[in-house]
Amino acid sequence: MARTRQAVCGLADELLAGIEPEPRPEVQLTDFDSDGEVKVVAAALYASSRLPDDQLQRIARGLSSEQRLRVLRAYIGERANRRHKPGRAFERTSYRFDILGDYGAFRDLQRHRMLTLEWQPLSPEHGYNVAEALEQAGGLDDWKRVMDASASTWHAVRDAGHEAAAPYAICMAYRVRFYMEMNAREAMHTIELRTAPAGHPSYRRVCQTMHRLIAEQAGHQAIAAAMSYANHEAVDLERLQSEQAAERRRQSAD
Repeated sequence: MARTRQAVCGLADELLAGIEPEPRPEVQLTDFDSDGEVKVVAAALYASSRLPDDQLQRIARGLSSEQRLRVLRAYIGERANRRHKPGRAFERTSYRFDILGDYGAFRDLQRHRMLTLEWQPLSPEHGYNVAEALEQAGGLDDWKRVMDASASTWHAVRDAGHEAAAPYAICMAYRVRFYMEMNAREAMHTIELRTAPAGHPSYRRVCQTMHRLIAEQAGHQAIAAAMSYANHEAVDLERLQSEQAAERRRQSAD
């Protein structure tokens, strides 16, 4: 495995030498199936029919947007909470997102094991995210000093010949590039969980953008609408409500 990595890194250095990364938004939908929603509708009808898969796809393609929406609404049923998941038909289409987000958000999103995720080496190259509250609290100068020291340490460790250890010097606000590829069923789980009001603003923003891209760029509006627990509200003090609820439960127990 080590030799394989070295071989690929050597080829990447040779083939990509001198090419700088082009500017991109924080979240980009780089691959999707334009017929994906049609295929999900056909898959939703499959177990309730006697028709072959390709015939169902042809029929689903001829349905109106409203008819496809009716099929998916019936297939999803009444979801009392975000833990009520749709069936396997939602695994019929997938989305690939390229993300340039802070490392802290990446580590939380990395925990979703039922999808494909790959990341590039962590370094100071892409800069870092700054929370608005830092400047409001008067801590911005101290923050920048720490971030600059982190980058300097990374350079020192790398230049000393320890490139693999250098990322340990990087603070979690620095950005890292990674992709997430997931089917619509896993996208629903990830987006609904990671846009919850108690979530961190960084990964909430990433997953809110994913949800919008599924609806607007992919054009899968019925699939996006099925993610009814995706939360796009602006939230202050994200964990305040959940901590207050926990405190009320503790008081009730006493």
